[in-house]
Amino acid sequence: MDRLARYAETLDTAAREANATPQITPVDTEFSVTEAYQVQKLSVDRRLSRGERRIGVKMGLTSRAKMQQVGVDEVAWGRLTDAMLIEEGSAMSRARYVHPRVEPEVAFLMKAPLVGKVTAAAALAAVEAIAPAMEIIDSRYENFKFALEDVIADNTSSSGLVIGSWHDPRIDFSNLGVILEIDGEVVQVGSTAAILGHPIRSLVAAARLVAESGEQINAGDIVMAGGITAAPNLAPGQTVRTTVQNLGAVMFQVED
Repeated sequence: MDRLARYAETLDTAAREANATPQITPVDTEFSVTEAYQVQKLSVDRRLSRGERRIGVKMGLTSRAKMQQVGVDEVAWGRLTDAMLIEEGSAMSRARYVHPRVEPEVAFLMKAPLVGKVTAAAALAAVEAIAPAMEIIDSRYENFKFALEDVIADNTSSSGLVIGSWHDPRIDFSNLGVILEIDGEVVQVGSTAAILGHPIRSLVAAARLVAESGEQINAGDIVMAGGITAAPNLAPGQTVRTTVQNLGAVMFQVED
């Protein structure tokens, strides 16, 4: 087994067993972004071989708040599978995660494929619907600390997603107010404009980055546009709700 396959196995095991693992980059100083995406694919392929199904992609590090929170300065993408879906209004088990956090987002449902460099107009034309959403992020690294290469290898910390009701994407979603509440208390406030200035730019970036890895966004895929605010920690007993102006609310609960 070569070193990239070993990293993929380590990260996959850490996710399955909900145990933190050391960063890669402090030990392997030659570890590159290209290799990190190879590790990500190898790790997710292990999950697909166990029966999970690819359902789309997620964008990460798309807001200044997120970049500052985790100490990186580039956008990244990761893969979504059906095992990551949490039904809206249901509960997630805290025990399945190492140190989970939640971030408010919007999600796109695609009606046509997107490949490579596309315009914002072409990206929007490929969207079937848009919805309020939340992502559960859970870095498998110790102390939630990582470099860009580490987080890419770790599927950009993606661990779960909750999606609300779908809406016509022809509404103006460039600058919608967003509120994240935990147990009825407002903990984060933001705007969809925090996603690269406009969420559609995230979809444009997704099409380009995914193509660079030899893949594409397909019809029927879900694309998570990226975090809008900093991501607070999750604890058992919490009720978490995100409300997006004109798109409604999405919620879930946290169990032990």
